[in-house]
Formats: sequence, structure tokens, C-alpha cells
Amino acid sequence: MKINAIILDWAGTTVDYGCFAPVNAFIKAFEAHGIFPTMYETRAPMGMEKRAHAAKMLEGERLAKMWLEVHGAPPTDNDINSIYGKFEPNLFATLNDYTDPLPGVLDAVAEIRKMGIKIGSTTGYTAKMMDVVVPAAKAKGYSPDCLICPEDVGSGRPNPYMIWHNLQKLGVGDIRKVVKIGDTIADMDEGVNAGCICVGVLKGSSLLGLSEDEVNSTSASEMTDLLAIATRAYKQAGADHVISDMSELPALLKSL
Repeated sequence: MKINAIILDWAGTTVDYGCFAPVNAFIKAFEAHGIFPTMYETRAPMGMEKRAHAAKMLEGERLAKMWLEVHGAPPTDNDINSIYGKFEPNLFATLNDYTDPLPGVLDAVAEIRKMGIKIGSTTGYTAKMMDVVVPAAKAKGYSPDCLICPEDVGSGRPNPYMIWHNLQKLGVGDIRKVVKIGDTIADMDEGVNAGCICVGVLKGSSLLGLSEDEVNSTSASEMTDLLAIATRAYKQAGADHVISDMSELPALLKSL
């Protein structure tokens, strides 16, 4: 079966090793409201549209309890808006600094183009955020054929609409010949709901949650354990395949 198109995520998959731009911005936004999330609590909803991400964090038992203790009432929609209102400027302040393509991405994309496969993309970022990311990434050599943001289709992940709209734009009709690649559980949910083949990426991912320096300095045995944990999480979320990094993607596509 020849693959007709791939749909790539952005932060943590093709740019921003470890997906740190939104993580740092969320932590600062919550801390501004007297709430101190853990790295796990911050990363768990990663891949979702960002206001929905903030709301999902507040559904967690510990953060909901902390909010009640600090503010004297459960969080409301206005509170979520207030958090998001802090998140956006925090993100924009550093977003341009997190646009470097991940190792292996440029070579993989070049090889995939030679295979005649179209390259779409989806994201949890808004269009205004991507107005920063897209030109910066393009200047560094990465530019997919298509980008769809949550507001382009009315809602983001885990809904499949961004993937389907990519296929409309790319002129691809058979969802069974499409591969979704991402670095979060939300990416896998999106791909499963769309009906395409799903691939999780390990190194550089939000799911692994490590910087490139941390990956390189972690012992081989510990890294094996961490990669195994992330692989199981991807598989439980419906991933059909898991790759170590983007350099492995062209060979995987040829094997399908």
C-alpha cells in the first residue's frame, strides 16, 4: 500500500526539541495565579488547543484542589480565560526561540518528498502563534505543504477535523493511505479518530519530556527504560508504530 500523505505535528515533532515553549508558558501562567503545576500535569494535555489545555489541567484533582484553596471557589470559564490571557504573552515572548527543526527532520522530509508523498501538518497552536513559527522554521529549512490550525475547523485535538481538512487541501482521498506523526497522546487520539495510521516519535517528544542535552547525558540503561515507558503510552493510545526519531520515518513509510 503506497502512502499518499503524512500529517506532521509541529512542537515536539518537527521543531522545538522537547516541546518546551508551551510548557514554560503554561507554568508561568499558572504560577501567576498562585498555582504550581508539576511538569507531568503541564505536559499531560499537550497537543490540545491551548485554552482547552489550560482547562484540562484544572480538571486534575490536585490542581483543582489547589485552586479551591487559593481562590476560595472552583475554577470558572473566566478563570480559564485569565490563565490563557497570561499564557499567550508568555508564549509569544519566547516562541521564536523554539523553532529549530529537530535532528533528522530536514533530511527525512527531503526523502519523503522524493517518494512523492504529500506533507500536511496540524498543531495545538493558534494561527497567530503559527505566524511566528512557520516563517522561522521555513528560514531554517522546514516547510510542509499544508498547515491547519484548530480555529480553521472549529476545534482541535482529539477531534479529527484538522487532519481531514489537510486532506482536502492536499487533494488526498483515502484516509487509509495517510500517516499521522506526533509526539503526544493527543496526536494519537487525533489520528485514531481520523482513521489513519498513527506513529509516535520518542526523542524530542513532549511525551518523553527531555531536552536534547538531557537525552544525550542520560545513561543507556535509563534511556532504554524511559523510551519503553513512552512507547507503551503511545501504543495504549492507539499508535500503530513508534519510531526513535524522525530519521526513521522514511524507512517506515516505505515498509507500509
